[in-house]
Amino acid sequence: MTIKNICCLGAGYVGGPTCSVIALRCPEIKVTVADLSKERIAQWNSDKLPIYEPGLDDVVKTCRGKNLFFSNDIEESILEADLIFISVNTPTKIMGNGKGRAADLKYVEGAARMIANIAKSNKIVVEKSTVPVRAAESIANILKANQKPGVTYQILSNPEFLAEGTAINDLLNADRVLIGGEDTELGRAAIEELCTIYQHWVPRKNIVTMNTWSSELSKLAANAMLAQRISSINSLSAVCEATGADVSEVARAVGLDSRIGSKFLQASVGFGGSCFQKDILNLVYICECLNLPEVAAYWQQVIDMNEYQKHRFTTKIIESCFNTLSGKNICILGFAFKKNTGDTRESPAIHVAKTLLDEGAFIRIYDPKVDREQIDEDLTNPQICEEPEVIRKRISIYDDAYNASKECHAIVLCTEWDEFIGLDYKQIYANMMKPAYVFDGRKILDHQALIEIGFHVQTIGKRL
Repeated sequence: MTIKNICCLGAGYVGGPTCSVIALRCPEIKVTVADLSKERIAQWNSDKLPIYEPGLDDVVKTCRGKNLFFSNDIEESILEADLIFISVNTPTKIMGNGKGRAADLKYVEGAARMIANIAKSNKIVVEKSTVPVRAAESIANILKANQKPGVTYQILSNPEFLAEGTAINDLLNADRVLIGGEDTELGRAAIEELCTIYQHWVPRKNIVTMNTWSSELSKLAANAMLAQRISSINSLSAVCEATGADVSEVARAVGLDSRIGSKFLQASVGFGGSCFQKDILNLVYICECLNLPEVAAYWQQVIDMNEYQKHRFTTKIIESCFNTLSGKNICILGFAFKKNTGDTRESPAIHVAKTLLDEGAFIRIYDPKVDREQIDEDLTNPQICEEPEVIRKRISIYDDAYNASKECHAIVLCTEWDEFIGLDYKQIYANMMKPAYVFDGRKILDHQALIEIGFHVQTIGKRL
């Protein structure tokens, strides 16, 4: 078939940007992003998109209403689509078998059942969500078990490799596009159809095809190995603090080795985001199910080191502040898990804030892109908070760093937003309680300049 209509089920961080770029580069194809959430679709159709991503606004405004549409009409979107991306959430299970590690595929299953119930013509169904190995097989089983006469499906795996904050650039200038499918005549034809879409802007040599299972595992493996690098340098940051070495100098020396490279060697308070922890836990669970306990333990240690790093950082804050935070005002600069995104999923700032709140502190938070409602939800969610109303009274959210830090005992920098580098710290120091502390969890500030102003400064992987 020739692809004329594309539907994406799921209007989140993956589906929205991916389909917006496809619409931009394939003006002859109608692209519809469909979601059950009326609120989310309304945001995609407004001037304030539901996610912040540099460059995304321009892409959406260029294509929306022309060949890019956001809709709650799931049925119509599926009926007219030649190719359907499944790009729904795959959270970690919170109950039952595999709780805390296995991926919960209820939304993937729900999407597959909707396709089977609605479709009246042949479809190429593309698994876009991050899923465990052999999830495509489950999708195929659901579709074939509910197949209408004359309707056939080809199931492909096309994992995303987007980094939040650079997603549009990652899509437009992809290192590689991975497509997995069945090694049959129809399977190879479906793979070529998806290749044709990406070839509108991605060189054919950068489009890699393989079997479905390899494609699914490649996504988990890539995220696991990136997170492993972060945990590795963070483990060395503890050694640096104990010995007087500087982790930035160590990382630079190591990164100059062409076999290693410099990326993902920046020590910090820890990694966050929707993928790293979820995908590694998923990999751990798969290894356990395959009776590979040594492999499972190896990857579990990447998660354990990340938790240890967050614990080390908060312990340093408490000990520096005379071992008590009760009644003290602490300013947290940055709540997103990284700069250039409003996403807070698994953000180290949540752990930091929760720990400081447990110590009796009053938390004052400023982040340029995270909504107040999201911060409130993250810190008063019943799953992590037994007394949300009590905690809510000790959280204040501000629109700028100067008011957030006023009369605070300490500043804790959790996100590496560029604007934090250029703040007037002399003004901030003048309005803080003394002694005034700065805890730089991202190693982006001029520590010597802060010390000369009068701050007591602590950071990751370096003695000051």
